[in-house]
Amino acid sequence: MSPPPLEIVILAAGKGTRMRSARPKVLHMLAGRPLIHHVLDTARALAPHAVHLVVGHDAQAVAEAVTGSGVTIVLQDPPRGTGHAVGAALANISPEAAVLVLYGDVPLVTPESLAPLVADARAGALALLTVTQDTPDGYGRILRSGGAIIGIVEDRDASPEQRAISEINTGLLAARAERLRAWISRLRATNSQGEYYLTDVVAEACADHVAILGHTPRTPEETLGINTQAELAQAERALQRRQAARLLADGVQLMDPARFDLRGSLVVGRDVVIDIGVVFEGEVVLEDEVRVGAYSILRNAYVGRATRIEPHSLIDEARVGANAVIGPFARLRPGTNVGEGSHIGNFVEIKQSEIGAGSKINHLSYVGDSTVGARVNIGAGVITCNYDGANKYRTAIGDDVFVGSDCQLVAPVTIGAGSTIGAGSTITDDVPPGGLTLSRVPQKHVPGWRRPAKKV
Repeated sequence: MSPPPLEIVILAAGKGTRMRSARPKVLHMLAGRPLIHHVLDTARALAPHAVHLVVGHDAQAVAEAVTGSGVTIVLQDPPRGTGHAVGAALANISPEAAVLVLYGDVPLVTPESLAPLVADARAGALALLTVTQDTPDGYGRILRSGGAIIGIVEDRDASPEQRAISEINTGLLAARAERLRAWISRLRATNSQGEYYLTDVVAEACADHVAILGHTPRTPEETLGINTQAELAQAERALQRRQAARLLADGVQLMDPARFDLRGSLVVGRDVVIDIGVVFEGEVVLEDEVRVGAYSILRNAYVGRATRIEPHSLIDEARVGANAVIGPFARLRPGTNVGEGSHIGNFVEIKQSEIGAGSKINHLSYVGDSTVGARVNIGAGVITCNYDGANKYRTAIGDDVFVGSDCQLVAPVTIGAGSTIGAGSTITDDVPPGGLTLSRVPQKHVPGWRRPAKKV
């Protein structure tokens, strides 16, 4: 006989007043993604039959944030507590299903910690995730008798003796849908908030002589709820530590795991070295033997084998080939593709350009909307003038070109292969292959000339 199907309810209707933000709480960012996306990832990892997202405050924004994820949106209006929210979702859930309740502001819980709850619910029990805290203020306390769980009391409704209890409720629970529906129908809003608390189903389960089983997560940080900006920052560091540990286990050398930020996905090869303060955003790939210098930012980037990213460089939606050197203080903007063995140096900015293999742009230059051939050398202070205030034009530079310092290449223009552009030139016409091209004003000397002096 197959086990009951799993359906997951995620509660995301809260306003999040203590965040002091106009943004819905579950849309605040953790490691570069909204909190709710982390919870959805965990839910999907448990292979549920369906996921139901209960929304309330700013419901449209929250619903739009999960568009395309396959979740069922349930509107809780008006908000009358967690028990009322789960009851609204149960209207769409078959009675025989096992139901797991998660929270949109508890993003660090893992599928491994939740799996025992699902198993117990399928077997007919009410399963809870609990933790013990030295300072449990603000959390519901687990009430036990003879070791068995008999109820939960919210902090604001607890007696002084109950507040001394250190085992707290995380809010995460699982049970069969038909039982949850019956228990929620018996809830009463006789508390200081005038709400229907989901935690009160524990007493109802006890009254029905249903087994109530408690489980603890693998790490206490998994159950951290986000109610303030301080808690969000705490969760950020916890998640970054988890990601750093995974990379270290995969063989990456992190110079300081405490100063590392991954806000997306990172695929790494062997013998990769990442210095302090590096930030990865979006989807980043680092091939074997890549070294990333301190305080660099890589966003949706690909870096080829044995390439070195020097400190304080920004690679934004760009690709870098093998054995290249980028930086320090280089900026590769979207649409840039740097070829194998190229050097892009300090204070060089490149956008929407192809840089051929073995080319060098080492100092204080801007190359935009350009195709640069192989083995090209572009001197300091060179600018491709690609924008006339209304339209953008391309510059084409052939193989083996040498562009002297402080030149302006006014697009659209083509520089023929093997040609040399003398320093200080402004190039407005196409340059033929080979030879030297200059556009300098003749040098003049005025003997005996004196600088103006201030009048006393």
